[in-house]
Amino acid sequence: MIHRLRMCGLLLIIAATTCSFAQSHEKLIAPTPPMGWNSWDSYGLTITENQFKANVDWFNQHLKPYGWQYVVIDEGWYLQHPENAGTKGADQGYTLDSNGRYLPAPNRFSSSNGDAGLKALGDYVHSLGLKFGIHIIRGIPKEAVEKNLPIAGSSFHAADAANTSDLCRWNPDNYGLKANAAGQAYYDSLGKLYASWGLDFVKVDCISAPYDADEIHMMSAALRKSGRDIALSLSPGPTPIEQADDVRKYAQLWRISDDFWDVWKKPEGDTSNFPQSLTRQFDKLAQWSPHVEPGHWPDADMLPLGYLGPKPGWGNPRHSRFTQDEARTLITLWSIARSPLILGANLTQMDRSTESLLTDPEIIAVDQHSSGNKPVLQTPTTVVWTAHGAQGEQYIAVFNLSDSQQPISYGWKEVGLSGSSYRTRDLWLKKDLGSASALKVTLAPHASVLYSVK
Repeated sequence: MIHRLRMCGLLLIIAATTCSFAQSHEKLIAPTPPMGWNSWDSYGLTITENQFKANVDWFNQHLKPYGWQYVVIDEGWYLQHPENAGTKGADQGYTLDSNGRYLPAPNRFSSSNGDAGLKALGDYVHSLGLKFGIHIIRGIPKEAVEKNLPIAGSSFHAADAANTSDLCRWNPDNYGLKANAAGQAYYDSLGKLYASWGLDFVKVDCISAPYDADEIHMMSAALRKSGRDIALSLSPGPTPIEQADDVRKYAQLWRISDDFWDVWKKPEGDTSNFPQSLTRQFDKLAQWSPHVEPGHWPDADMLPLGYLGPKPGWGNPRHSRFTQDEARTLITLWSIARSPLILGANLTQMDRSTESLLTDPEIIAVDQHSSGNKPVLQTPTTVVWTAHGAQGEQYIAVFNLSDSQQPISYGWKEVGLSGSSYRTRDLWLKKDLGSASALKVTLAPHASVLYSVK
């Protein structure tokens, strides 16, 4: 008996070790923060196949050489009349298949008709060596429920899955899903459809705030069962920090704030979450910094840079209202915090200044390959972040949040470095500054620097 118990214990130890080994070698779908482009900031609901391809072609030529990979069609690709979305009761022309799943609007995606879905576009994106994604609203189309359409691959119907009391606050398209077998079957049917289109990325909206754990778990399971590696992005925020352990198990990236736009600072009395300003992202990224890890990324939202038009998701067509210093501060903060870099500009009208911010290999390396990223100093006017570089260097980002020029001076130990002197390089200026016995810089209003020190 003793011998058998010892053998069982040995077997249990072996099994546990094998399980641990398997978990530690689990394939990461997004081992580094995703870098890509999303249509929302410039096209809102309205993008067409030709417009998408034009942006993809520019992306392929100008951004892919620097590691940018994902191209994503945002909300409303199934609407034949997206221009009616703002008019109550107007026909938007929803396009569904016989199993209650949205299909691309045939008048906007002409080469992707019928059950082929967006496969033609997926094939085009993949032919360029890029990755393809779409945006969806969680749940099941109301029309599918009204017609009680069958759920593909199951014996269930839409009414079995729908929670008709669960509605998205800002989008009327869908009902939420029940946390039952029928709800899982519907998401499974989406996962199989999206895999057949060649999707690599699915952004699910109306799911992070408030945090809908049931639908997050069901969608994650569906994508894992789809037979294809598909990154799951959750939106909008703020995702509750209390859900950090849960969300990292089920998603590759999740929004930490409501929609971020080209707003530097909001009035002190304005406590609204929308639109999120750049100055408020400092606290959000600081709060989430302990939860950054390969394969799982707190997402500070898209980069509203360059030209935002012809139909931006918020406001009138415009060039980004961020100044050059503010735009550089935006990229510096996202990079030192290792946020995903998802650009919102109309790429067909890209300006050289914005392009230069997006194609700097040394800055991109901070976002993609640094570690231990954290804020080490934060006052009402000054923020300092540090991180470890892949080649033994340290990164230091310094930000001036004030509206006036500011001299900044700290000893190395005050920012968490133990040495007395460091050779310093300004990554944006591509300039070696020599040895320095302290961190000293004078910054213009809303400006920043990103140093490598060794």
